[in-house]
Amino acid sequence: MQGWMSIDDYAQMTNMDRSAVEALIVRGKLTTLIEDGEVIIDPGQGMEGIVPATLQELSASEADVTLGANFVEKTIGTIINLHEKVLVAKEETIESIKNENEFLKEALASLQELYEEDRNTIATLTEQLKLSQQEVEFMRRKYKLMWGKVIDDHASQ
Repeated sequence: MQGWMSIDDYAQMTNMDRSAVEALIVRGKLTTLIEDGEVIIDPGQGMEGIVPATLQELSASEADVTLGANFVEKTIGTIINLHEKVLVAKEETIESIKNENEFLKEALASLQELYEEDRNTIATLTEQLKLSQQEVEFMRRKYKLMWGKVIDDHASQ
């Protein structure tokens, strides 16, 4: 039974009172045997009774910190990847908008040329209309003079 010790030795090693060690035995926190009428304790077992819960929580939280650190690293990596994807999408969007703006500029220039051509055509047609109206007016006066005399002559007969 190597490693087993008496209650008094265990109390001295753990800096606890004998009554506190006996309370741990009663609660079943320590592994014990009765040998030759004496209670002996296995110091390697039942440490959760001696180690305060806050220390256990602390050691558990260290594991959480390690897991938390991995989680934070993965989260940051994911955020960076998403940020890079957003930047690429932003650059693609900017390039697409630039191409669209160039297309719209070319379309606007083309429309301006068509507008100028239409304006020139309208000016030409307006000029031709004025000339045609002048010609019609001239013909009207000519026929009025010519047929007016004939009508006057015919009316007097």
